[in-house]
Amino acid sequence: MSDPLELCTSPEMQSVRNLIAKVARADVTVLLRGESGVGKEIVARAIHDSSARAQKPLLKVNCTALPGELLESELFGHEKGAFTGAYREKPGKFEVARGGTLLLDEIGEMPLRLQAKLLHILQDGEFARVGGERIIQTDVRVIAATNRDLEAAIRAGQFREDLYYRINVIEIRIPPLRERREEIPALIRHFLERSKEENGHSIDIPAATLRAFMDYSWPGNVRELENLLKRIAVLDNGHQVPPEIVASLASGSVLSGPLTGTVPTTVIPHAVMGLKDIARQAARDAERVAIAEVLDRVHWNRAKAARLLQISYKALLYKIVDCGLVSPDKELIPA
Repeated sequence: MSDPLELCTSPEMQSVRNLIAKVARADVTVLLRGESGVGKEIVARAIHDSSARAQKPLLKVNCTALPGELLESELFGHEKGAFTGAYREKPGKFEVARGGTLLLDEIGEMPLRLQAKLLHILQDGEFARVGGERIIQTDVRVIAATNRDLEAAIRAGQFREDLYYRINVIEIRIPPLRERREEIPALIRHFLERSKEENGHSIDIPAATLRAFMDYSWPGNVRELENLLKRIAVLDNGHQVPPEIVASLASGSVLSGPLTGTVPTTVIPHAVMGLKDIARQAARDAERVAIAEVLDRVHWNRAKAARLLQISYKALLYKIVDCGLVSPDKELIPA
């Protein structure tokens, strides 16, 4: 699917899409807020692609990826000899993105000294390279993104209040996946279809696994879901509920509220299971993974594995058979 936002059909994301359409027409700074992994970069791309700047570059700078000195050079460029290692002049992103859009990701982590320089650019549309005096005019739309509480950062003296108001002309909050869980089946289908194109084989997600996905809180949001499905596709184990989800659900970290979405039959090829059956299957899957990992670690020394798992040797033998585990010599371990 060419537009990832087409998958976002929840009322919350529909509001975001409507706001994107309005914001794209106005050449103002935008602040994207939301937890890590919710899709802030996708929203920034949608704003850029729908704007009059769409034919010009969209560049991204992660404000946490570089120390202050290097971040300053990355944004504003530097002159030859400006610092040790500056063997030639280098244009910064504000020059390279001229006429286009610059996404400043995790802007809440930008050092205060650079915040002052950024404020000057947003106010006057001009800057100088590091180590230079020549004033350079720029025409760049800035989109800032953060998962940080900027208001708290202002109170703590870590973020400039004047810069906050300058970047926050329009604010778009992207809700976490747990607040729009009706999108999960469509996202799963999308990522699995993409995986099929890349790997050449399809993966089915059975009912028990999908139910667990729908109940999980997804602290890493859409990025976590995508990475998890990549792992499932590579390992070809869609029939198993991932251990981290089992552990989270067992600890009571489940979602509340009614499920408004429907589960497409293309994602669930099996009959819907009862909640107790789902819990039993999930626990058994997690137990099987844990036992297999310990056995592999101790090279199938079952006595040592039993001690590590804190169960009796006889109980371990029973569980090996019950879980269908096979030793490296491919023989089923007898009870």
